[in-house]
Amino acid sequence: MARHPKFKRLLAVRIATQASDGTLQVGMASYVLFSPQSQPNAVAIAAVLAITLLPFSFLGPFASVVLDRWSRQRVVVWTDALRATIALSLAALVFTGDRSFRIQAVMFGLLLVAMSANRFLLAGLTAGLPYTVNKSEYLTASSIMPTIGPTGVLIGGAIAGGLRVALAPRYMQTHQADAIVFVVAALMFCTSVALAFGFGKHELGPEPGQSRPSVKRVLPDLREALSVIRHQAPIGIGLTTIFVARMCFGLISVGVILGYRNYFHTVKQVNAAMADIGLWGAFTGVGFVLSAVLVPPLAHRFGLRTTLMMLLLGTAVMQAIPGSIFHRTTLLIAAFGIGLFAQSIKIVVDTVCQIHVDDNYKGRVFVIYDMLFNAAIVAAAALAILVLPAGGFSHLVFIGTGVAYLLLAVWFWWQTGRTGGREAFDVGQHGSGSLVGEQQAIEDEVAPVVTVAEEPRAEPA
Repeated sequence: MARHPKFKRLLAVRIATQASDGTLQVGMASYVLFSPQSQPNAVAIAAVLAITLLPFSFLGPFASVVLDRWSRQRVVVWTDALRATIALSLAALVFTGDRSFRIQAVMFGLLLVAMSANRFLLAGLTAGLPYTVNKSEYLTASSIMPTIGPTGVLIGGAIAGGLRVALAPRYMQTHQADAIVFVVAALMFCTSVALAFGFGKHELGPEPGQSRPSVKRVLPDLREALSVIRHQAPIGIGLTTIFVARMCFGLISVGVILGYRNYFHTVKQVNAAMADIGLWGAFTGVGFVLSAVLVPPLAHRFGLRTTLMMLLLGTAVMQAIPGSIFHRTTLLIAAFGIGLFAQSIKIVVDTVCQIHVDDNYKGRVFVIYDMLFNAAIVAAAALAILVLPAGGFSHLVFIGTGVAYLLLAVWFWWQTGRTGGREAFDVGQHGSGSLVGEQQAIEDEVAPVVTVAEEPRAEPA
């Protein structure tokens, strides 16, 4: 893949922006959840996740209007420039040490904008991916790109966590160290902006000549995207699968965070708890990264449908044993395995969407994808409030989550079997196969709401 200059630059932008995002997230988590004065519970974690992730689920349809009609390169430039400004503003607020309700409300408002903009940007980068590779390389590209994201987050998280532990409380107060973390995040966002300027205005799509974005297009555009999902069964099944799998992953993540903070450590052992959670996150991240090595050979050998089934079954086993044994070593082993399988599941679903969605709808479909992805984590945190104890660890919940993965695997195999099986789910995996019939049905249905004439396309060989 290194022979594609545009793909390499897209990877660099993705690493830079997500490393910046990881630094910002760890800085905020450190300030809110890991101050010596607080002992977080599931409600606190759910509140942070809801504030940072849920807004995009409401703003997504409006963002989708832009992604299919406005330069995706400009989306990256302006979004990360905005987030650099937000990071500096957060640094100034945190440095004051003022924890009044008014200041914290402003901080969460800024973070809300920054995180919503992050999902918007990532949807744009994903929609622009086909402009950087050949069609036959979608599987490989889709396995690399989502893996690069967690790698960037790990880099940013390591920088932020290292700064926080090294500076506080030895050299300065904790809130001052958190402020420095936000300044570093701002500098990293500026790096992403500089890299994005290496692309031409339309090199990531959409093609020039699209109609200008308009709020009036939100409902028609959403209808078109939903029509694509409805007519292409593999997309609908894939999005449902990733939503449920992400909910399970989110529930376990909240439980582990609470366990490391409240079960393994006392309220005063802030740095020790952060170090343990950082190690758990690192093992999960290594699994994320190695998914790029696991998925392509599996998918080429067995096909996307069988590979996804195997990944769901593997996650079910890993979550039941050792994931439900509450010991640091077994939790780290489970973190690696579940991270490996969870990211691999996302790679397969990403590839299915790249294959089955025409570029005219790709930005909108991936925005809906991201909306579901975020909403699943927030739903998991809300569920955690109801089912997890204060210490986070519950054998019933952790084993039950493994059973949920197993039931999801059974549902997935049944649904894909009744809608065409491997032939329908894997069509086009290697750049071959035609979706002309399904695509024509979509275009016939959405034709009444399409206002821009499209260039005629040659039929695929």
